[in-house]
Amino acid sequence: MRAVIYQNNEAHYLSDQAKPVPLDGESLIRVELAAICNTDREILHAYRPDFHGIIGHEFVGVVEQSANDKLQGKRVVGEINISCGNCLYCLTDRPNHCVNRATLGIHNKNGTFADYVTLPDQLLWVVGDDLRPDQAIFTEPLAAALRITEQIDLIAETPVAVVGDGRLALLIVEALALTTNAQLTVIGKHPEKLQLFERFAQTTTSTQDSYEVVIEASGNPAALSTAIGLTRSLGTLVMKSTYAGTTEIDMSEIVVREIKIVGSRCGPFDKALDLLHSHRLDLPSPVLFKPQEFQAAFDSSAFKVALDFR
Repeated sequence: MRAVIYQNNEAHYLSDQAKPVPLDGESLIRVELAAICNTDREILHAYRPDFHGIIGHEFVGVVEQSANDKLQGKRVVGEINISCGNCLYCLTDRPNHCVNRATLGIHNKNGTFADYVTLPDQLLWVVGDDLRPDQAIFTEPLAAALRITEQIDLIAETPVAVVGDGRLALLIVEALALTTNAQLTVIGKHPEKLQLFERFAQTTTSTQDSYEVVIEASGNPAALSTAIGLTRSLGTLVMKSTYAGTTEIDMSEIVVREIKIVGSRCGPFDKALDLLHSHRLDLPSPVLFKPQEFQAAFDSSAFKVALDFR
């Protein structure tokens, strides 16, 4: 099996990896498409220095082996958190925070930059025939965007700023625009990228105003101080970016201005698929690599730029 392996702080293309064998309750999935996201880039910068294995967690595939007749032969997407079912968090309906969890392509579980991957059946979602694979590939990041609506009550006309003008920021803005009545503003550095947001939100490069809710989705730790400055006193800062290493902030400002910080991670796949099936989204261009193109892709400068090799 072909795969992109992360080991010794580097990514390597290998063509001799063993095909995974599904455990009881798991399915074997042939990967059709895999997408690169900022977390994959951060892994290459030692975001998870203890991880050794196949990277990648956004994918679309076809189930080739399963004891579940409802999954056999179906095109699927999959959630990334594999929980134990027995710890405090699992027993209190918080499985995404299981203390023993493995995370697809990130922690203790081989990921999707490969010909095949295995996942527990309960984490797989069948994709309807009206969604192309290059559309369904957005299910996981769109679910993460929708997680914000589960954590914060965005009442009508709430002033919300999204810091960042990349793919995740675009999905967040579209998800909020289509599911809430918040007053959305996107703050970015690239006018050409900001044009993609104009159907769903106001756009600006200015950081002079303030907002009740600020969502940091730039992927850049340097933007965190900016996001704090944009957040009104008694307001809420939502953190969507994951960074390699640590970053510093002025915690006294957080305390004195009574800013609430909300970490926001994985979200509802059912709602994400429903929104994708509505065909109301302007989906960005994903960075995609098909398994049969791994060698050429890995050798290309485009792949290395996408993964942000340093």
